[in-house]
Amino acid sequence: MPDLSHHYSVIKRSLFTEKVTAQQERSNTFAFEVEMDANKIQIRQAVQTIFSVRVVDVRTMHVPGKIKRMGGETGRTRVWKKALVTLHEDDRIHEV
Repeated sequence: MPDLSHHYSVIKRSLFTEKVTAQQERSNTFAFEVEMDANKIQIRQAVQTIFSVRVVDVRTMHVPGKIKRMGGETGRTRVWKKALVTLHEDDRIHEV
């Protein structure tokens, strides 16, 4: 049994929004929050290993933090990295 701890540390969580759901149905693309220092190769390997699917394309982007106010204090939400993973047309992820 391969050690999956590294793969699970690359992918933090799945993202569910209206836009992502439309992409899942239209182009078989899923979105994940990933580690800031993860590259496309590591993301591809993690998704293929964890979900047993074939990955066709990986696109990554940094999501900037937003300025928020609470009472008189201002702060910033965290900066995070998002990965859009396109799967082979015959593959699906059902456990997400």
